[in-house]
Amino acid sequence: MINGIIINNPGSTREEKTGKWRTGLKPEWSSDKCRHCAVCFHFCPENAIIFSREKMTGLDYDYCKGCGICVFECPFRALKMVRDN
Repeated sequence: MINGIIINNPGSTREEKTGKWRTGLKPEWSSDKCRHCAVCFHFCPENAIIFSREKMTGLDYDYCKGCGICVFECPFRALKMVRDN
């Protein structure tokens, strides 16, 4: 017996905006502290970190669930958790 999800259409997971499942907290990005190392990008389970031309440019709150992994992994403390109003 197999437990889990069956994805019939590859790439269709982007259609489900998982940010509405957020925990009540969200990461806040401080661009002046960021060194664009991409550690947060590689650890984010929802691909909610936005990178363009090898630089972080923001967060996609449509997909961020507020897990805080990016905050925990950031070596430069460029991310912190704040209340999601």
